[in-house]
Order: sequence, then structure tokens, then C-alpha cells
Amino acid sequence: MTMSSALDITRAVNPPRAIFNDFPLGHTAGKPLDHALQREIMIETLGAFETMRAPGSIKMMPFEWSADHSWKHAGAGEGDNRTERTEEPTYQTEDDKAAAAEGKLADERGHSRPRDRGAQMRSVGLRVDVHS
Repeated sequence: MTMSSALDITRAVNPPRAIFNDFPLGHTAGKPLDHALQREIMIETLGAFETMRAPGSIKMMPFEWSADHSWKHAGAGEGDNRTERTEEPTYQTEDDKAAAAEGKLADERGHSRPRDRGAQMRSVGLRVDVHS
């Protein structure tokens, strides 16, 4: 389960299952020191394991950062020259792009990573149970 406060990025990454809180980045689990809200968020998130069955599902959480949504526009004023996010992946080099197309991306040590996460886990002796 991924907890997110960046819906466009979460949709582009397409994790197996995710919850989305429309909160400022870095505050996915709630406001600092608001233990009651943080607890509610965690209970709702853990409960989502029981109800979310479809891979790629994103549960929109019912919580609000504030009734005033002005926080969404802070930092996005004039001079914001970020590029629009798209579904198309980007790569640092053409070699990375070619490796991704072939399923041969390497980890930071230069070892190739298996595309099958289960194979990767079995290779280090972990048991893998696959459930849809």
C-alpha cells in the first residue's frame, strides 16, 4: 500500500494499491502533532487492505487539510516553470531508456534487476505468496 499526496505521480507510477490524501507534500499521514488525525488516517489506510481488491486501485481519503484550500496555491505562483507531468517515462540517458525497454535496468551496484519481484525475493531466500 502506498500513501500519497501527489495524485498525478501516483497515477503515473501505478502502484499495486494506494491511498491518496489531498494534503501538502510531505504530510501524507496528517498534520504535525495532530495525533487524532494521524490515527484516523492510519486506521483508514490499514482498513483499505481489506477492501481494495483491484490492482492499481487508488482510494481517495475523506480527510481535508483545511476548509480553506489556499495552501494548494502556495509556492505555485509566478515563475513556476515546472514541466507538465505526463504518463510517458523519462530517463537520464539513452542507455537507461534502452535498458528499460529490454527490462534490464541495473541497481546502483551495476547488478541487473529481475523484472519479476517474486524472483528477486526468492533469490535472497524469501517466501513469496502471490495474491490478486
